[in-house]
Amino acid sequence: MKMSFFKAIGRLPGSARIGLLILFFFAMCILFAPWIAPYGESQIVGDVWEPIGGTFFFGTDQIGRDLLSRLVYGARNTISLALLTTALSFLSGALMGFLAATMRGWVDQILSRFVDIIISIPTLIFALIVLSAAGTSIPVLITVIGVIYAMPVFRIARAVAMDIEILDYVEAARLRGEGLWWIMWREILPNALTPLAAEFGLRFCFVFLLISGLSFLGLGLQPPLADWGAMVRGNADGIAWGTYHALIPAGCIALLTISVNLLVDWLVHKASGLREDQ
Repeated sequence: MKMSFFKAIGRLPGSARIGLLILFFFAMCILFAPWIAPYGESQIVGDVWEPIGGTFFFGTDQIGRDLLSRLVYGARNTISLALLTTALSFLSGALMGFLAATMRGWVDQILSRFVDIIISIPTLIFALIVLSAAGTSIPVLITVIGVIYAMPVFRIARAVAMDIEILDYVEAARLRGEGLWWIMWREILPNALTPLAAEFGLRFCFVFLLISGLSFLGLGLQPPLADWGAMVRGNADGIAWGTYHALIPAGCIALLTISVNLLVDWLVHKASGLREDQ
């Protein structure tokens, strides 16, 4: 079992292995943050913007907290929130898309027009308006961003399900008298998993970047919780004083996004049936 797992990893292309390694590192930060971080999440341990590579590996932030510890806790907070929000958007978006594709008629029309209305509003503007009115608690963040990104998931799920829904084995299931839920979960879902899995990775990147952007604007995760976007904002003023601490959380945001895209590219390439050297 273990050997087959390592063989499977060894058969991955180099880019996918790099992406997997980076994601594994961030997963360890999520699972073991209190044991990995040298200090507490909001513990003040030194002066303001102490230098990188001195007493503290990545220096300290704008109020004297250890930046390495904040990065580790920020990985746990930001990535976990993005994963939960992406899962919510996929569950709701895929469910609506499958319903629209299998029921057609007025159900398809109502759901499609509702999605068109939501998508017509710019994502960031919609999030800013709702969060400014409803507050920035974690349940509100998850709900708002989940609703926003359920709309493009609906379109993908509906398009994939409509291609599958006309195939012979689905028609045979209808003739056998199978119900709507059986067709959706036993016939359509298993055959739609590959494109939806690829879309999940891409959508996770969009969700993660939106959460980081909202935190940069002060409407994401609130202090004292560590968040990479808020860390960029909090340390940005230090650039004028010759300290570049803000670039470290910004680099973590970029690194996570790139690693997810490397894995998604491999998954899409594999699903397309092309050889690895193409």
